[in-house]
Amino acid sequence: MSSECGESKDDVRKRIWDLLESRNIADFPRPVHGRIPNFKGSVRAAENLAKTEEFRRAKVIKVNPDSPQRHVRYLALKEGKVVLVPTPRLRGQFHLLDPKEIDDLGEASTIAGASKYGRLVDLEEIPKIDLVVVGSVAVTLRGDRVGKGEGYSELEWAILREVGKVSDETPVATTVHEVQIVDCIPVMPYDVPVDVIATDRRIIRTERREKPTSLILEYLTKEKVERTPYLKLYLEKLRNRFL
Repeated sequence: MSSECGESKDDVRKRIWDLLESRNIADFPRPVHGRIPNFKGSVRAAENLAKTEEFRRAKVIKVNPDSPQRHVRYLALKEGKVVLVPTPRLRGQFHLLDPKEIDDLGEASTIAGASKYGRLVDLEEIPKIDLVVVGSVAVTLRGDRVGKGEGYSELEWAILREVGKVSDETPVATTVHEVQIVDCIPVMPYDVPVDVIATDRRIIRTERREKPTSLILEYLTKEKVERTPYLKLYLEKLRNRFL
C-alpha cells in the first residue's frame, strides 16, 4: 500500500459518503453508505462520457450494474452498442444486452432490466470489450480509484485480462460527482487505474498507466474465494492445469 496518503481507503470512502449525504448531493437509493453512490448530476456525467472518443468508437462496453451508471448503459444501448453487465459477486456470467433485440431500452438499462432483457452468457462467450466503465466512491486526478470495498471490479478486470477479453489498451472510465475527486488514494498492486473521469462539468483524462495483467493470487483470501463462485471455479481449473 502506498504510504503517501494520510487516509486509508476506508477513511476515503466514509468521508465521501458522509459528504454526499450532508450536502444533499446523494440521490436515490439512500443512504449511499456501503454503495457505489448515486449522485445528482449522474445523467449529465453520462452524457459527457458519451461524447468522448473512447465511448463513441466502442462497439462493446462493459458497465457496472449500479444506479449512477444507469444512464451510461442507456446511452450505450441507444447508440447501438452491445452492453455487458456482470452478474453479482463474480458468478461467472454476464447479461449481454443487444439493443437490436430490446424493445424498451430505458427499462433494459435498469438493474432489474439487465436480467430481464439480457442474454446470460459465460465469460468465455462474451466478445472482446472495447471500453470498461466502473463505478467509484472516489477517484484522483491521477486515476487512482476506490470502490465500495468488495474488490469485484479488480477481480473482473484480472480474469477478463487473463482470458483475453481486455488488454492494457482497453480504456477504463468512470462517472462521478466533482466532490468524489480527492487528492490521494492508497494504491495496491491489483488496483485498476481509470483513464477517463466524467463529471457533470468536465472530462478528465489521466496519464495512462499499466494495468494489472492477471490475478495476483497472494492477495486472495480463502474467504474471498469461497464467497466468489466463479473465482473458486477458476482457481480449481488453474490447479488442475498443473496437476
